[in-house]
Parts: sequence; structure tokens; C-alpha cells
Amino acid sequence: MRPRDENKELLIRQKAIEMIVADGLDGFSVNKLAKAAAVSPATIYIYYKDKDDLITRLCVDVATNMMDYSFVNFSPEMDFAEGLKIQWLNRMKYFDSFPTEMEFIETMRYTHYYEEVSKSLTVTFGSLLGPFMENSVRKKQLIPLPFEVYWSIAFAPLYQLIKYHHQGKSYVNNEFELTEKLMMQTFELVLKALKP
Repeated sequence: MRPRDENKELLIRQKAIEMIVADGLDGFSVNKLAKAAAVSPATIYIYYKDKDDLITRLCVDVATNMMDYSFVNFSPEMDFAEGLKIQWLNRMKYFDSFPTEMEFIETMRYTHYYEEVSKSLTVTFGSLLGPFMENSVRKKQLIPLPFEVYWSIAFAPLYQLIKYHHQGKSYVNNEFELTEKLMMQTFELVLKALKP
């Protein structure tokens, strides 16, 4: 068995992410990936059992990295406005720094590959966001809401603005840029909707 080469594995992962973003899952194959990464298909099988294993592990790794990035300098004990603001700023920074990975996760979100991601995110949300929400409700800084409603109000506006930002346009404007001022204006509206 040939030894693992960390740089080669990183190249394979990055090329796979880029190819799935560009061509979707239907256009993705191990042979095409091998050609794009300038390796043999056998080399890919050193790192992954098969195509499904590769895609599943990419999903979990990218989503985990995104969540880790989102919670830098965050604590469930923070006041609600401060904790939510940190998450917004971290998520925006992640999306600016890793736009291809963001598009990859959006592409994968509605596929069966995302099931493993959902399992790992449940643990993260349970250990960080659950206590954050409970503490915020207890401190009377957040309306008691089902998690799904909270998540939709707290983050959907940010994600939609980020999509417009990366497309460089919205449904009504041919040019769009998400500035910090516009993001903070939106953030303040979200806070008003969530505060008692």
C-alpha cells in the first residue's frame, strides 16, 4: 500500500469541491477528479473507499470547518446581541474567505450526503446554540421560540444577503455588494424581531 501524501490529499479535496460547485454531482466522477488533480484514480482510493465516501467526508469536513469558524470568540454565556453579532461577523468572514466551500455546502445541503452533516451539527447546536438560546431567554433578551423559527429569523437574512453579494446582483439590482453598514442595518432589524 502506498503512503498517504497530505498535500496530494488536500489537492484532491480542493479539486473535488471545485468540480462539484462547477458541474454539480451529475458531472462528477472519480476519473474526472483524478484527471483534474493530475493523479491516478488508484491514488484517490488510498484516501477514500469510493466516490460516496469522498463526497460524504467532504461535506462533513467543510461544514465542520464552517461551524468552527462561526464560533470563534463565541460563548453560550454571552448576552444575546453580542453572541449573535459575533456569529454574523464570523460567518461573513468565512464566506468571504472560502466562497467555493460556501457554494459547495449550498449545493450539498439538499442531497442525501448532507445527512452526516446534520448529525454532527446537531451535536454542535446542542452544546453551543441550545445553551445560548436558553441563557438568552432566561435573561429576557430573546423571545422563546422553536429552534427552527429562531434559526430562520436569526440567519436566513444574512445568508440571502451573502448569496446576493457573491452573485454580485440581486433580483432587482444588477449590482449588489454587501457592505458592513448594510449588514449591520439588517442585523439590527433581526435583533428587533427576536428581542422581547
